[in-house]
Amino acid sequence: MKKILFLISLFVIPVFAYEVYMPESYNYKNNGDKLLFVVDYSNSMGEYLEHKTKANQVKELMQYILPQISPKTKIGMRVYGHTCNLLAYNACRSSELIVPLNFANSDIILSEMSRLRPRGMTPITYSLKQAVKNDLEDLDGIKHIILLTDGGENCDESPCDYSIELVKTRRDIKIDVIAFNVNDRDDLAQLQCTADVTGGRFIEAKTKAELFRSMEEMILPHKNVEAKIYTGD
Repeated sequence: MKKILFLISLFVIPVFAYEVYMPESYNYKNNGDKLLFVVDYSNSMGEYLEHKTKANQVKELMQYILPQISPKTKIGMRVYGHTCNLLAYNACRSSELIVPLNFANSDIILSEMSRLRPRGMTPITYSLKQAVKNDLEDLDGIKHIILLTDGGENCDESPCDYSIELVKTRRDIKIDVIAFNVNDRDDLAQLQCTADVTGGRFIEAKTKAELFRSMEEMILPHKNVEAKIYTGD
């Protein structure tokens, strides 16, 4: 009997609930926060939606939203998928901090966006890792990431799993996610998890109008967001 119980136990996968935190109230309009945009420039962002490429709609969005951010907020931008690489290893590391966090750099962000073209893959997890490890390192206070993507991870990683690991050691980073014209359920689940476990907001936007409203919801003051507990094996 003991042998049977032992064999059964080998096939049982333990499940643990990871503790996550309850974030404080925050906004990007009035607080002296640090805000990093992580923007998708993968190949699919060159597709047309409502007579314009999704990439161009995102640029128009930034032209509209950047002036509404408090001058007391340091802002920056990282992009991914903006280079074309034949080797998958390089394509999955196509991520660049095009504008480091600083005050009053909206014009620089828009200028840098003008030179970018959607080209490559979607290394979301790698980009988040680089943002946390390099872009937001040695900064005090709460740090925010707004991830804007039109698809899910396609570089053999999981942004959800990474976020679960992140909140074990970092309680100072929140990730908001805008899923722009994303239809795949698995991709949406991964993106929502990424936001949920860090106490961020997750919003789906199917049209340009919804995209603008989504960013307004994230930039303008809003109520507390409760972090959710996800399980890992």
